[in-house]
Amino acid sequence: MDYKLVIFDWDGTVMDTVPKIVNTINLVADQYGIPRESEQKTKSIIGLSLEKALATLFPAQAYRSADLADAYKVIYRDVDTTPTELFRGVEAVLKQLAERGTKIAIATGKSRQGLNRLLSESGLHKYFQATRTADEAHSKPHPDMLHQLLDELDVMAKDAVMIGDTTIDMEMASKAGIDAIGVTFGVASRGELEPFSPVHVVDEFEQLLTYLT
Repeated sequence: MDYKLVIFDWDGTVMDTVPKIVNTINLVADQYGIPRESEQKTKSIIGLSLEKALATLFPAQAYRSADLADAYKVIYRDVDTTPTELFRGVEAVLKQLAERGTKIAIATGKSRQGLNRLLSESGLHKYFQATRTADEAHSKPHPDMLHQLLDELDVMAKDAVMIGDTTIDMEMASKAGIDAIGVTFGVASRGELEPFSPVHVVDEFEQLLTYLT
């Protein structure tokens, strides 16, 4: 499919941030005396907006999810030292898409401040025509982010594809009426992604070129 617009999730799709996110959530729990959840359960909320994610993971603490979110931001930025890197092949794929004239965007559960910082640090900002974060739209899996991007970039749903590593991403794409491609190097396994009927599931970032160009 020769898509006119390719929309990427960030965490676990473009950048290997999942271990850092899990560790930061664990440190927030420790700070507030909350029992840690399992790694699998903690990973399952990645992709939601931050307050919603923390309230979902720790429902008894939902009344202070804003405080937990503030603590998370400080720990993620200033305390946790878990390294984060782009997945292998990310820039090469983005460069080829850009050279073909494909529009490229981001739909992420990160904050605007967090995404802007990582786009600047990674040097990838030049490849994206538009980005949406949890600060500007309803939390995934609501399709609001994708609808906003389609409108801004003047692309029809049938000409766009969402690429993500979570079932939340797959569900959001389905609700927006656009194709989805799952990746297995982030949160979800192939077996978890396939029930949401993605058009493809890939195990390495560079394999995306087979289906996008």
